[in-house]
Amino acid sequence: MCDYSLHHVASRPAQVGDELITTRFLNSVTRGFAAAGEPEVAVCLRPGTELAFDRAVECEAGYGLLPNKRMQARVATFRQVNHGVWDAHHDALEFPDGQVMLVTRLIEGQRANVLQLPAQSRPERRERGERTPAATRETSEA
Repeated sequence: MCDYSLHHVASRPAQVGDELITTRFLNSVTRGFAAAGEPEVAVCLRPGTELAFDRAVECEAGYGLLPNKRMQARVATFRQVNHGVWDAHHDALEFPDGQVMLVTRLIEGQRANVLQLPAQSRPERRERGERTPAATRETSEA
């Protein structure tokens, strides 16, 4: 997903192997991911997408007074947070040690690769007409 503050920015879904760069988009107050070579296009991640950064991830510590925070990990999983709060940022990264950092706090210019996309959920399978394991059991039991 792309955060609410990126809805007016051109976007596309992430693909396995994409090289992403943390970017502040024009006409936006937030940061997100853009593909290398497409700085004006936001790359939208689904919850569960796994990323590998080329170095330890750096984030703003907050309030502009503290030094940047360097995470101990180079891998992270994309998550959605602040559910039910319409005017809060929702895009976040969860690191292996359990720390969660909002994407908008990432320092610009960091590079990451999309390692893996999440499996599609059952409702999406139904929309395409595919059978889910539960639907298959129900049919075979009838």
